[in-house]
Amino acid sequence: MSGAPAVDVEVRRVGIDDPLAEPLVRELTEEYVRRYGPEAHEEMTRYPADSWTAPHGLLLLLLEDGEPVAGGAYKRYDERTAEVKRMWTASAHRRRGLARRVLAELERAAAGAGYRRIFLTTGPRQPEARGLYLASGYTALFDVDADPLTIGPLPFEKHLF
Repeated sequence: MSGAPAVDVEVRRVGIDDPLAEPLVRELTEEYVRRYGPEAHEEMTRYPADSWTAPHGLLLLLLEDGEPVAGGAYKRYDERTAEVKRMWTASAHRRRGLARRVLAELERAAAGAGYRRIFLTTGPRQPEARGLYLASGYTALFDVDADPLTIGPLPFEKHLF
């Protein structure tokens, strides 16, 4: 199914404890540990569950035939800024534009909630995420010509309106 365009994808807001969010949490945790080592496991439990709920946050999934294929979240960073976290696409569904769709849905929801800016960081060992954010109109808040491994977390921002 990889490479196929997304069809009939449902966007659903869920809580982090919803069973539908389990693949996001599990696979994203595995990916972080594989790329950054065992201490990366802590990232997935770093924020309280209510960080991802209204009125200040959101967790959404893209469902295809009722199964989660991609997702992401935002939480309040400050009164005018939402911070995107937990961007995920199931490994069997990558290269279909699903992450771009999740990002657009998060941006739309954050703007609707009154946020004027999105802030996010991605890890230096996630070149595909870096590429997604640059291609989606985000401004890198770091030297894009520097070796990412010498920078640490790579911060980005985008003004919504």
